Amino acid sequence: MSRTSPYWVRISTAAAITLGFAKGSFHREARLRGLNLLLTYNERCAGRCAYCGLAGNRQSVTDPSFIRVDWPVVSLEQVIARVKADGRGLERVCVAMQTHRRALPDLLYIAGRMREETNLLVSALITPTCVGRKELEDLKAAGVDMVGIAIDCATKELFEAFRGRGVRGPHRWERYWVGVEEAVAVFGPGRVGIHLIVGLGETEYELVGAIQRAQDLGARTHLFSFFPEPGSLMQGHRPPSLGRYRRIQLARYLINEGLARLEGMRFNSAGRLVDFGIGEGLLEEVISTGVPFMTSGCPGKDGRTVACNRPYGNERPSGFIRNFPFPPEERDLFLIRRQLWA
Repeated sequence: MSRTSPYWVRISTAAAITLGFAKGSFHREARLRGLNLLLTYNERCAGRCAYCGLAGNRQSVTDPSFIRVDWPVVSLEQVIARVKADGRGLERVCVAMQTHRRALPDLLYIAGRMREETNLLVSALITPTCVGRKELEDLKAAGVDMVGIAIDCATKELFEAFRGRGVRGPHRWERYWVGVEEAVAVFGPGRVGIHLIVGLGETEYELVGAIQRAQDLGARTHLFSFFPEPGSLMQGHRPPSLGRYRRIQLARYLINEGLARLEGMRFNSAGRLVDFGIGEGLLEEVISTGVPFMTSGCPGKDGRTVACNRPYGNERPSGFIRNFPFPPEERDLFLIRRQLWA
C-alpha cells in the first residue's frame, strides 16, 4: 500500500514526540500546543521554491527536512487514535498542502476527519495557486476555522526570483495576494494569516511593508526565520541576524495589535528600522511582556494564546531561541533587549 495522503501524513518532529511516535524531550520543557500535519505523495511538490525542503528541484537527500526538522510519515488513523486517547494539551491541528493535483480533496478529507473525530480546532495552510474562493468555502464547510497562506517573500521581485519565473515555478505574487483577499472574505478578518520568512534578501522596510499590507487586508502575519535547507537552491544562504529578526518580530506585534503603523515608523537609508513610532514607555512595556518574541501563529481555544507554537522549528535548541514557544524569562528579555539594536 502506498504511504500517501489522504491516509498517510507527515508530522513534525515535535508532533511525533508529543504523540509518542518518536522518543525525545523538549529543551526547557516546552510543550507543543498545535499539531502540524503535511500532505505527502510519491511525487515531489510541483513548487520549485528556492529555499524549501519540499521543492521539486531540491537535490536528492536521504531524509528530507522541512522548516529545519524531519517529518516522519504516519497513518492518519494512528494520529486520530492517539489524539483521542490523550490529546496531551494539543488545541489545534494545521493541515498543510503541497502543490499537487490531489492536494485539495485530500486536504478536505483530512480536515473533515480531524474536525469530526477530535476536539481540535482545524487550520489549513493553503496554496492560492490551487485554491480559489469556492475551494475556500468548501474548506470552511469541512470545519476549517482559520487559513494560512505562505507568501514567504516580502517583495514581488524576491517572490518571482525564488518562487515564480526565476525558478520556473508555478506561483505568482499577484495570485497569492488575491488569495489573501479571498480568504478574508470567506473566513473573516483576523481568521487568516500570512507567512513571511525573514532573511531572503529583503530590507526591513520591505518586510514591515508586507506586514502592514496584510494587516490592512484583515490578515495577521506569522514570522519565520530563514534556515538553509540542505539540498535546496539556497542551502548556502545565511540566516538573518538576531537583531534584524527581533526588530521585525516587534514591528509585527505592534502592527497586528494596532499599536503602530508602517507610516509612523522610521527607517535609515539602508531600510533598517530605527524607530517603532511609539513612545519609549509604551515600547518598553510591550517588550517587557516578551509576547512579541514568542511564536506567531493561529490561536488556541481561548482565541488569544498561540496554539501553533512550533517548538524549535526555527533554530537549534543549543543556540539562541528566535521564536519562543513559551513566555521569555528575565534572562531571555535581557538578551532580547541587547539583540534588538545589535
